[in-house]
Amino acid sequence: MSRVVTTYHQRVAQEKRALIVAAATALFLESGYDRTSLALIAERSGVSRATLFKQFPSKAALFDAIVTESWSTADEGETPPAGNVVDGLGTIGRRYAELLSRPQMTDLFRIVIAELPRFPELAHAQFSHGKMPYFESVRGYLLAEHEAGTVRIEDVDVAATQFLGMISNYVFWPKLLVPDWEVSAVRIAQVVDEAVKTIAARYGATGASGE
Repeated sequence: MSRVVTTYHQRVAQEKRALIVAAATALFLESGYDRTSLALIAERSGVSRATLFKQFPSKAALFDAIVTESWSTADEGETPPAGNVVDGLGTIGRRYAELLSRPQMTDLFRIVIAELPRFPELAHAQFSHGKMPYFESVRGYLLAEHEAGTVRIEDVDVAATQFLGMISNYVFWPKLLVPDWEVSAVRIAQVVDEAVKTIAARYGATGASGE
């Protein structure tokens, strides 16, 4: 019985956390980071101040949570195993495109850009807690493929940047600047496939699996 009660309380806590994060994101966009208080966030999210402070003792901690949740992959899948760079990059590319297509990702970047002059620490949080961990996971995958002999890459930082950039430059950045920018699922799949083919053609080892 106690396990059922614990699971219930965990679910309720997660639901309240999601409400808080959603309310904070909306208020940061509407009123700015500086003019949004934790009390106002508690009111908008419909939770008590005690509940909010228990989960997020500061506004900075709340923003870190927004970053972390925005950059979390939809399926929380593990990094693909090395051995077939086409299949592996295809999986990573589809996850990345899905990630960039979420409204909360666009919201996050808009908050950071708007508040950058006064709150550079927000950009640092976005970079260190969001973008870099994700980049490192892709970098690590390419390094594993290099060590497995499926690709030959002298600079994995450049290769990872090339791959992610080919996807984000079509799927994400226009959407950030043009609110009504829409890309169909079919087109996104084509963009990912072409990015995979480009990396495989550039770095694939002769006779390696996946070429």
